[in-house]
Amino acid sequence: MLPQLPWSTLVFEEKHQKRSASPNTQESEETYLSDTLRDSSFQATMATVSGITVVLNCKDVVHDRHWLAVEYIWVLVPYMTYDIYVMYLCHWHKSRDRGVAETKHSLASVRSFLLQERLMVTHHLFILVVLTPVTQHFRGELGDFFVGCIFIAELSTPFVSLGKILVQLKMQDTLLHKVNGILILVTFFLCRILLFPFMYAAYARQVGIPIYMVPFRIPLHCNIANASLIAPQLYWFRLICRGNPHLHGAFPHPPALQHS
Repeated sequence: MLPQLPWSTLVFEEKHQKRSASPNTQESEETYLSDTLRDSSFQATMATVSGITVVLNCKDVVHDRHWLAVEYIWVLVPYMTYDIYVMYLCHWHKSRDRGVAETKHSLASVRSFLLQERLMVTHHLFILVVLTPVTQHFRGELGDFFVGCIFIAELSTPFVSLGKILVQLKMQDTLLHKVNGILILVTFFLCRILLFPFMYAAYARQVGIPIYMVPFRIPLHCNIANASLIAPQLYWFRLICRGNPHLHGAFPHPPALQHS
């Protein structure tokens, strides 16, 4: 295993151990949510910078290589695992605050978490179980450019996290929250929706064919993987549009778009 995987795992494990062991830290949904938002923003920034670096250095979108397209996966793997666990802790604290008597780490609490957060857990597990082997092994030495594009999809995450923090601080009526809402909408649409037509257009330009022919030229599993990735993004984008207070005054408190 590459040294980045155990190193990254230790980083996230140490963060959790320090938070749990600190006598001054009161365990609550808000505490875990705030820490998770900060961690996700940091990871998203690293992923975006890595993705932009890969894309700018891969002129041949099929054959050019960049080391970050391979190595940064070993940061994503422990982060996704860590994020699933912290999502569970947030769910457990929220249930406890609502008076639901479930033992921590019990089968009942885990089942309740999986039912409520099934889409996000499925999204994370898809990345861990399917995309990681594909990017690290099955694609061979092809497609670093497209891996970099997928990293850039994280650009919207810091703005989503900031929006949740502002709501937590009861600042949803401020100008900052409205501007951030627009940035969420724009970055999410550009980097998680239009990203996929952009990748198809880049391949079409590389091989000299019309973009509408690309789905018929690339392997079927590539189309299936892209469809599996964009489907939840369209769902979350719909929630963002419905809950953005700058766009819809009838929604002063946007729905919690957990870990998008």
